[in-house]
Amino acid sequence: MIGRLRGELVAKEPPHLMIDAGGVGYELEAPMSTFCHLPAVGESVVLLTHLVVREDAQLLYGFLTEAERALFRHLIRVSGVGARTALAILSGMSVEEFRRCVHGGDAQGLTRLPGIGRKTAERLVVEMRDRLAGLPAAQAGVVAAAPPATPTEDAAAEAVRALVSLGYKEAAAERMVRAVAGPDLRSEDLIRLALKRSLA
Repeated sequence: MIGRLRGELVAKEPPHLMIDAGGVGYELEAPMSTFCHLPAVGESVVLLTHLVVREDAQLLYGFLTEAERALFRHLIRVSGVGARTALAILSGMSVEEFRRCVHGGDAQGLTRLPGIGRKTAERLVVEMRDRLAGLPAAQAGVVAAAPPATPTEDAAAEAVRALVSLGYKEAAAERMVRAVAGPDLRSEDLIRLALKRSLA
């Protein structure tokens, strides 16, 4: 099991990234809660990881905090919630926001996330209530916040692709990005703002 990676961030295109650790390039997927705090390409990064082994693939997921990884591991044990849906949940709300939804019985709030229907939301509220008791408290990040960057013309297109990969329909993703578009925003900023607005 690969539990932690330290190395050079060599590529990032939400939600995918690659870390060079000891000359080996590890491809990972990360929730936007982690992605938005990654350093610039070429800098050192440390992420906690979870490896999913399937018949047709071995998939590695990266997380900024132990709380995020623990919640991801609990989520993928819930019937009807796979790794893709768990990433979408972590991308759409913080660990504390998810905790509040579950403890408050707010299944409706969870249905605003992509891939979460009413039945799945109700199942999450019931099954996750006890599991959240042992969840680590949210803590400060273990990597530096991303430095300001000049946005590229492709920032909006990259943001749309990331939202589609999280489960949103392309037309909906385009609307979400247009609603928060600004001249000085990177793709990570657009994704974070679009997700936050969609849950408001």
